[in-house]
Amino acid sequence: MIAYSPVHWIVLLAVCAIIVFPVWRIFSRIGLPGALSLLMIVPLINLITLWIVAFIAWPRDKTAANLTAETF
Repeated sequence: MIAYSPVHWIVLLAVCAIIVFPVWRIFSRIGLPGALSLLMIVPLINLITLWIVAFIAWPRDKTAANLTAETF
């Protein structure tokens, strides 16, 4: 069994932080719990999560629907 060096763990944590932090901000802005961004670390689950987020109604869509309904 190969033991991983501390440098390996530091790089792994940095990559995870680079992925999780922006996704956390995106999820928070669209009204989802930011903790869902931790799913971006898990292979295959991250793709499923992105597909779900891509097809849900975002707050901007709800605001646009209200504005168009009010103008008519």
